[in-house]
Amino acid sequence: MDKFFGALGFMLANTDKIQIIWYGAVLLTMLILAVLHHRLKHYEREMKLWKKLCLIPLLITTVHYFVYVWGVDSFLRRYTPMYLTALLALLPAMCAGLKKSCKAVSVITGALSVVFAAYFFTSSTKPHNFTRKSYTKSFHAMVREMDRSYVLKEWKDIDFYALEDKYMPLVEEAEQEKDPAKLADAVTMFCNELHDNHVRVGADYDFEKYSSSFMLRDYGFSMVQLDSGEVIAVCTDAAVNELGINDGTVITKWDGEPVLQAAEKIGDCGQPVKSNDEIEILAELAGTGGDTVKVSFIDSTGREQTAELIALENEHTYDDALNAFLHCPEDMRELINSNFSAKMLDDKCGYLVLSAETTGSSIRDDISFYTGKSKWARELFRERLRDLREQGMEYLVVDMRNNVGGCGPIGYELCSLLSDKDIYAMGLGVRKNGGYKRLTTQMIRSDGEFADLKVVVLTNCQCISAGDSTALCLSRLPNVTLAGITDPNGSGQITGGCCVLSGGIVSVNYPIGLTLNENDEPDIDTRADRISRDPVEVRIPLDYDAAMRIFRDKEDHELDWAVKYLENE
Repeated sequence: MDKFFGALGFMLANTDKIQIIWYGAVLLTMLILAVLHHRLKHYEREMKLWKKLCLIPLLITTVHYFVYVWGVDSFLRRYTPMYLTALLALLPAMCAGLKKSCKAVSVITGALSVVFAAYFFTSSTKPHNFTRKSYTKSFHAMVREMDRSYVLKEWKDIDFYALEDKYMPLVEEAEQEKDPAKLADAVTMFCNELHDNHVRVGADYDFEKYSSSFMLRDYGFSMVQLDSGEVIAVCTDAAVNELGINDGTVITKWDGEPVLQAAEKIGDCGQPVKSNDEIEILAELAGTGGDTVKVSFIDSTGREQTAELIALENEHTYDDALNAFLHCPEDMRELINSNFSAKMLDDKCGYLVLSAETTGSSIRDDISFYTGKSKWARELFRERLRDLREQGMEYLVVDMRNNVGGCGPIGYELCSLLSDKDIYAMGLGVRKNGGYKRLTTQMIRSDGEFADLKVVVLTNCQCISAGDSTALCLSRLPNVTLAGITDPNGSGQITGGCCVLSGGIVSVNYPIGLTLNENDEPDIDTRADRISRDPVEVRIPLDYDAAMRIFRDKEDHELDWAVKYLENE
């Protein structure tokens, strides 16, 4: 019962209290109507008035729609249970003259109202519609709301109003010029300073008419830094090959400035883990400049040369390099479709993909989230691993690269099969007065069937949220090694907050639900120092040969490394 009440307390703590009042007004009105019906049902004239009164819940929700939803159609989904409940009030009115069916309709109306209300009150989302405010007023309203409800404010030591002072001039400039792209850019820069990849910025404006400062140019190649410290060109086009820049060419300067110094001036990409950010920033630098840039490099004779590069029209190099580095398919559906797939890589090494923690059923996932268990997932993993063992599996690679997250207990069930001891998974908690209180604890109860199996878990900077949590739990097992070129993402809290700014131009989603570790600290997420709290145990080397295999030959270097690592172990 403690777990039940803890989960219930967590759900209610993350529900918007103002919206509970609105919904409460609808339910109270319906209750009063039910009492009045019982007393007036034998009086024809009074019943005519009663039928008109049944429109009150619909009137309440109509006012609610224009106050909270109008201008943001996506918010309808959040408030649908309330609006459906208001419509239910019309059913008894329509059946009031039918004595036999009226009682049944009233019972059905009451039951459905309870179901809709329960779903609404336990949904951890807090949408805020600022679309009817100006650029500056909507930006200020967003800052005020995030200062109040962003769950990691104290943990990351964020001064929201100092950030507002920093970026408000850009918002004011955007308002004066009526430039939606500048508004979106200002909000993006504001949110990047939170270093939380659960803070997502969406933009909706004419991208052909207005230009964003975040739009990258394509000069014919991207860049990556090797473990040696050298910066080399990757994913090169024929246009730069003719100038002597090929895959693996050492780049020394960007527009006359040492390349690493030039990268520092860009700022950061908003990645939670600083070391992950330093890798991505070079790819962004390779797309930064005007119509032309001057690039210095070491030619085949060992001499430094400088070439002027022209921006190309076909912008693809950044995406090519990032997808190759992350070993991520261009079509994300391919990644999701491969979830839970398994095969043998050779006669001894098994391979299991975990790209999302979901069963495919939102109701089943929600139940698993609050109970901390998923029998469906445990038996699925058991079936996959038994099948691999029958094929001769002696060791296993679990591929969690680019894991998009979902419901943590799905991944915890894999941990249970690989562990012969119970381990802490996470706690659900609340933030109050700058502190954190755990309401309920989720443990991984060991099954142990495959606890003797040697495992490498591959991860990267796009392994986020529930994926990041699963990776951390797996790394605690003595038979598991967490490996990758980069650390996992470093974002683990629960989303639900949403602010939509002036005219629907910009939307910002952010975490409002709290997950805690065994020390009652926010789980996974980095602090202001941006040091990973879920680092890989073994870092896969990124030398020249590895870079050529990844970027030039498009081979899965990390997977090959994992198989060899297990063979040597």
